[in-house]
Amino acid sequence: MRVLKLKTTPRRLNKTQRPEKPQSKTSRVTKIFGRDSIALLTANRKLIRPSMLEVKEHMQPSNGKAHTASGSGGGTKKSVPHEQTNAENYYYVKQMQSKTPMVVVLGDGEVIRGVVEWYDRSCIKVNRDDAPNLLIYKRNIKYLYKEEEELDA
Repeated sequence: MRVLKLKTTPRRLNKTQRPEKPQSKTSRVTKIFGRDSIALLTANRKLIRPSMLEVKEHMQPSNGKAHTASGSGGGTKKSVPHEQTNAENYYYVKQMQSKTPMVVVLGDGEVIRGVVEWYDRSCIKVNRDDAPNLLIYKRNIKYLYKEEEELDA
């Protein structure tokens, strides 16, 4: 048997002919499946984006401890601080029990002297010796201090 080798020569083009462009993937798909299938092929594309866990870890400041999805990274979650510390309430109770003379400075600069007799969430009652008692809204108080601190300064 004889095997013949065929020699292929490059195709020569006339001046009016254009060389064939390589087909793009979409044009090959169009020829095989039709135009409607292109929309299906592009619609089924999967988006690549980070998971919510990765985003949360990136947003949190790093404290050197590794966080895992199960939460067993060894770190303890900080508790949310309390809305009220009760320091203000403790201060009022202490001043009421000892009947400490206080100076209350209001937002407009007016100064009121007396003893705190009663308080609640939004106001305090100041008992004065030489004038009527006053119920003062806390939002109007600029600051208050002990009267003995005024004498020391």
